[in-house]
Amino acid sequence: MRVILSGANPGVRLFDGDAVTVFASVWVVDWSVRGAGAAVVLWHEGAVRVVSDVAALGAWLERDFTRHFPEAAGLAWPAPEVETATVDVRLDFGAGLVARAGDIEVRMSGILDRRYFQTDDFLLDAIPHGLRLVLAPVSEAAVSVAGRRLAGAPTVAEDGDSPTSSAFMTTAEVWLR
Repeated sequence: MRVILSGANPGVRLFDGDAVTVFASVWVVDWSVRGAGAAVVLWHEGAVRVVSDVAALGAWLERDFTRHFPEAAGLAWPAPEVETATVDVRLDFGAGLVARAGDIEVRMSGILDRRYFQTDDFLLDAIPHGLRLVLAPVSEAAVSVAGRRLAGAPTVAEDGDSPTSSAFMTTAEVWLR
């Protein structure tokens, strides 16, 4: 396997009861086979938006990664609207995350844990990939569009030694293929 991407990819799924209301994938790509840059992929109300400072990179991240994540399973996933705009991501493993991409804002806080994860069998479109990262599930997350907070909250389970959440930050993320 060879490295195809390094950076970070925090993500959040918000729920209203059992229904997913929002899925956002925040990308900070320090290096990849398609270049560097940042992007936010947002699924909401059956539509997909990709906002990136490098449109071709954002489109690749959505097409080859985000749409195949377990968090996207079961969501109607139409062809995305790809937009070029400034993306600013402030990722702090001590405090949280603030990401702004065009009129989209993603916020995360309340870090529950920090742990290492690795696998050589992360399937993306039935193709196995290697993945290494440091993960931090969080208790609080919100997504806003044009200043309006979207409905929903993350699901959090703080039982035991490994709390989980549908909102999480990552760092030191390396994808291999």
